[in-house]
Amino acid sequence: MGLFTQIIMFVLIISILVILHELGHFIPAKYFKTKVEKFYLFFDVKFSLFKKKIGETVYGIGWLPLGGYVKIAGMIDESMDTDQMKEEPKPWEFRSKPAWQRLIIMLGGVTVNFLLAWVIYTFTFYNNGETYIPVNKIEYGLHVDPVSEKIGLRTGDKILEVDGKKVEKLDRYLSMDILFGDEIKVLRDGEEKLVALSDEGKKAALESRGRQFIVPRHTSLVIGYVLDSSNAKNAGIEVGDKFERINNQKLKFWDEVVSQIDNNRGDSINIELTRDGKPLSLNIQVPDSLPLGIIPNNTLAQQELSITKEFGFFSAIPRGFMETINVLVRQVKQFKLIFNPIIKGYKQVKGPIGIVEMMPTSWDWGFFWGFMAMFSVWLAFINVLPIPALDGGHVMFLLYEMFSGRPPSQKVLERGQIVGFVILMGLMLVVFGNDIWNIIKRFI
Repeated sequence: MGLFTQIIMFVLIISILVILHELGHFIPAKYFKTKVEKFYLFFDVKFSLFKKKIGETVYGIGWLPLGGYVKIAGMIDESMDTDQMKEEPKPWEFRSKPAWQRLIIMLGGVTVNFLLAWVIYTFTFYNNGETYIPVNKIEYGLHVDPVSEKIGLRTGDKILEVDGKKVEKLDRYLSMDILFGDEIKVLRDGEEKLVALSDEGKKAALESRGRQFIVPRHTSLVIGYVLDSSNAKNAGIEVGDKFERINNQKLKFWDEVVSQIDNNRGDSINIELTRDGKPLSLNIQVPDSLPLGIIPNNTLAQQELSITKEFGFFSAIPRGFMETINVLVRQVKQFKLIFNPIIKGYKQVKGPIGIVEMMPTSWDWGFFWGFMAMFSVWLAFINVLPIPALDGGHVMFLLYEMFSGRPPSQKVLERGQIVGFVILMGLMLVVFGNDIWNIIKRFI
């Protein structure tokens, strides 16, 4: 049932985004009296799951869920229908329209994607506000795990700046900013210190598959999760238990729990807990290398530090716009990781299989709308790239025509479409290859 929910959520999100994107082309095309021959959700290679002609347009659903398209008369596109182009231009064809009208038609899809994200973020801030942890409330600095330590951080650090930009809040974007950054300024042992961010550490963070590596150091010692079949489970530790002492040493921070466990690998330790307000003492054998099997209740600790900023409808509009821009900027920055020879971020790029695995196994409207907004920005960015076969490729040729005063030849457009198609197929092979390889690695 969980996998079914994941697939349905993914297909629904993609379907909505594709339909709205193609409507972005369809509506201005019809407005400028340009003939639209097809409007398809997914690709109809050889056959369609459904199709119906209404007026001059065939509306349909293809079987290959890799996007969708509108086929506009008189245009070199992915269909590579060149027979029509050999005839004299008709008034209703794309090629007969002024360049500025063609430009609006081609930019319609990415415009709709951007506006959709803006609308979703606006209503999200209006309905839910913005929750984050102000850095000035993080009294004890950060709790550092092996990944964040490899990046260059130390337990107790307070992050002041990332690449010279002041950090005011700890939210879901701070980890991304650190991955994209070159150096950070921290307050360490009472002194400000510039720390170069390690590419090896960033690689480890990406390979940890979304694990949060920027966590406030807190005094909550409550256990949030106990791994089945672990030594902790077998010893009788339960969710909700609170650490008090290990080997008679009074505990204050969770990282002290981690240190005690690491320092006693292969030995037995005495743990003093409180459960429902009552003291409890347990002896546990610490594995030589495997985790003990306990995870702190970071959610509880972070809730104590978090604040929620409320927005009225009109104040949510500019905040939604800024969030859309922030997401777009970070998506551009991620290419620093993808093409870095040490980080090799391209290995973490996910295709449809990997994205389905990211979906929650039970329906979550918050995730649904948040992912749709993020992915809508991503589609806008990808489609505006100046690659033939994408909207940005058509825009590139149109801008050339508008500035030079003459359009590219049909042969140039056809060859550009072929080159763009080859590039996109190559990228898709890499993405699908990553998905398949990540599945294979689980069984090796």
